[in-house]
Amino acid sequence: MNSIHSGRRVHYWRTRRRIARAEFARLMGKSLRWVEELEGGRRQADPQWSVIQLAALRLSITPERLMAEAIDAECVRASQIDAVRAALQRHDVITGSCDDCFAHPAPVPALYRQLTYARTGFQAGHFAQLGSEIPALLVDATRAAQHHRGDDRLAAYEVLSLALELTEAAAIKWGDTELGVIAGHRAVTAAEQSQNPVIMASAARHLGDAMTNHGQAAAAAEFVLTAARRLEPDLLRSGPDGYSVLGMLYLKAAMAAAAASEADNRHPARYARRVPDYLDEAGEHAARLGGDDNRLWTSFGPTNVSLYRVAAHVHLSEGAEAVAVAADIPGDAVENLPRERRAHLLTDRAIGETQAGLRARAVETLLEADDLAPEEVRCRPRTKAHIEDLRLLGAGSAEGRLRLLADRCGLPR
Repeated sequence: MNSIHSGRRVHYWRTRRRIARAEFARLMGKSLRWVEELEGGRRQADPQWSVIQLAALRLSITPERLMAEAIDAECVRASQIDAVRAALQRHDVITGSCDDCFAHPAPVPALYRQLTYARTGFQAGHFAQLGSEIPALLVDATRAAQHHRGDDRLAAYEVLSLALELTEAAAIKWGDTELGVIAGHRAVTAAEQSQNPVIMASAARHLGDAMTNHGQAAAAAEFVLTAARRLEPDLLRSGPDGYSVLGMLYLKAAMAAAAASEADNRHPARYARRVPDYLDEAGEHAARLGGDDNRLWTSFGPTNVSLYRVAAHVHLSEGAEAVAVAADIPGDAVENLPRERRAHLLTDRAIGETQAGLRARAVETLLEADDLAPEEVRCRPRTKAHIEDLRLLGAGSAEGRLRLLADRCGLPR
């Protein structure tokens, strides 16, 4: 452990704990100059373990956490996004034809394991790695759907649709909404080929999400509601998987309606008043499910419905309401959600806190999200734009911590 790294970690946690440098010096029984040299990496070449232990005690964390390597978010590179786009533009991927008929298609179980690995990474908040994983998955799944026959072919189309859903979800995190819409449309087409209503509904909710993020919120709401009405009888017969994707369709309808209200300068209320109804409809399906679950990577259940209530309030610029809903979500229920969902809640809550004038608290919430899933904060254009807004508005007592966060996001000073 070198002195520069240890000094940065002490500085980071001291500012996180909102302890002034002079106060920290008193807690450590040292001079202000001593703390300045420690944080600047000039105190000693290899900090004594006793110093680290005492600093951790004063900062209310474990020595291991104090000295842990800082998590650096590796954001997706433009070349990786280009590779995903290139895979979607391949002749065989677009047409489902065979450009390499000598290649033996992968077995469906192997493809599903490949998909599960990538999906698990997404839910853990690792979005950049998907840029290198998705292209091969798309090509392999397309080839399998073309070559296999019977039930294996239907199952291959399921995997292909789910892989395209993942492409859509990753593209939204990367800020490429056009790519998200393209992948979302392809997912719906592949889902229809699978003849599985659960997969059809899952693909529809992802396309709705992509359309909403691409500025087509009103059309997105109509699309997902039409899909829900068309598929509902089959989904209700499909058990927990069906309940989960049906509930997600209504959650996406709520978000689309909230976004449409925000974009409508003449009659915003006509969309806004529908939002609570769609959320309540989703809540009914969550109650039918009987608890939180992660079927088809939906994270659907009562807790996720509450997360969407927070997000809807934020879209409608109802910051105080968003903060209140977030405060009522049981902490243990949130802890059981995938990391991506938890970080998404924190970034939504931070926007609500900013809307409610609680800007210093919003900075603390963003720092909490950064600890949990750095890519959700440092790489997402949406979150970085919020940090820029906070810098313009001012964050009061949290200005120093906001500067630290902006630096981590690579934002210009």
